[in-house]
Amino acid sequence: MAVAIEVLSQLEPLRRLSPGRLKEMAGLCFAEHVSKDIDPFRMNVVQAAQSLYLIKGNLALNLADGRSEVLQGGSEQARHPVGHGAQLKNTVALTDIDIVRVDTDLLDIMMTWDQLADYEQSAAQAEPAAPIKPAPNAGNWMKHTGVFSAGNLQSGIFSRLPPANIDEMFRRMSSIQAHAGQTIINQGAEGDYYYLIESGTARVTRETAPGQQPLLLAELKAGDAFGEEALVSDNKRNATVTMITSGVLMRLSKRDFAELLKLPLVQTVSMAAAETMVKRGAIWIDVRFPSEYTHHHLPGAINTPLHDIRDALKNLDRHREYITYCQSGRRSSAAAFIMAQHGFDVRVLENLPKSQLD
Repeated sequence: MAVAIEVLSQLEPLRRLSPGRLKEMAGLCFAEHVSKDIDPFRMNVVQAAQSLYLIKGNLALNLADGRSEVLQGGSEQARHPVGHGAQLKNTVALTDIDIVRVDTDLLDIMMTWDQLADYEQSAAQAEPAAPIKPAPNAGNWMKHTGVFSAGNLQSGIFSRLPPANIDEMFRRMSSIQAHAGQTIINQGAEGDYYYLIESGTARVTRETAPGQQPLLLAELKAGDAFGEEALVSDNKRNATVTMITSGVLMRLSKRDFAELLKLPLVQTVSMAAAETMVKRGAIWIDVRFPSEYTHHHLPGAINTPLHDIRDALKNLDRHREYITYCQSGRRSSAAAFIMAQHGFDVRVLENLPKSQLD
């Protein structure tokens, strides 16, 4: 069942979340009704660690030291997770009870992100005490649940960046206003910036032949990123991005992108190590054109050309490891970065002997 924001706003430490985060969290928690004489902890079929809150009814807490306590829904103690600060042996519902389950790791990520955002806001308002000034809009950006959604924070690009890189990224990012119909990047142009959509929508198109109608590749919304392929592969832009509606974009220069995002996310692996990974279940992804793949490819590799990689992600198993490759490493690095942004465990094959693809 859905959880009302009013319920979460009474619980610790959830009530400390910013309004946007609290609203997002309400859609990610689980409300349940548990019958008398049942241990609600034994009903947890989710693998992730969870915090459990008693909303209504009475619950017996049997402690590891032999003592027992009764927790009553609506009490001050019930505002905290069940068993908070104590070693529980088990619990038993003394009456029918209503509970809320919260993913503990996700809550911690949200709390950390909100607190860092509050720090950035307070630092920006204070007199600068150091030569490095905080990003003026960092706090506001970090609380934007479109760009920095729970999914992005838990398994997307920002979950894999060192905290120092995130902080520095905000210092170097700039915000620009974009109007409906405005072309942000042109196919064939040099790559200069990496973009995050704070608000608004955009379309991605590609010209396949002169005089033909451009092919629609994707529509982007708040929270989506674009422009990374040319920066990672050091090639020309392979598509055009045009705003559908007016909005706000955050952008990072090519140099800063390489230092703060590309280096931490694009991890390479040797052929020997890659072959070991494949033996334990990793999958080769050949990101070259089908004609190149058909001519020759590594045994067992699947062909997912770089220009199709975004669309192909929905068909890939997020529980598997992946190794991207091409002749030079440019296309495979770009593909790996895109996959890493979407939470995939991926490596780039390094120093692939040219003879293996001839």
